[in-house]
Amino acid sequence: MPPLSLSLSEITIRPAYADDDTALTRLATLDSAPVPDGPLLLAEVDGELRAALATDTGSVIADPFFRTIELVSLLRKHAAVSRSIPRGRRAWFGMRTTLRLVGSGVTQQQLLSD
Repeated sequence: MPPLSLSLSEITIRPAYADDDTALTRLATLDSAPVPDGPLLLAEVDGELRAALATDTGSVIADPFFRTIELVSLLRKHAAVSRSIPRGRRAWFGMRTTLRLVGSGVTQQQLLSD
């Protein structure tokens, strides 16, 4: 399958907050899976939740109506980087990471190949 071009999309990777419960429940229902326990990292595309990863267990829920394999890979890479940072220096990592790919012509494959 060719790489999915996100040249007109914005991907946001961020931690889940209490007000994400409704969106997470909806995503879990779509995926026919329970919402994973523990801290979650979320992947949004243009503000819409598409995937969530439990940072402690690696459990994932994702929207089955969209191609999410690259988003899950991005979440796993983000979580791995977070684990490699000493605890005292992780405060910055809880912040939102947004990748704006508008007009850049960057594909997810290029983004994930680093």
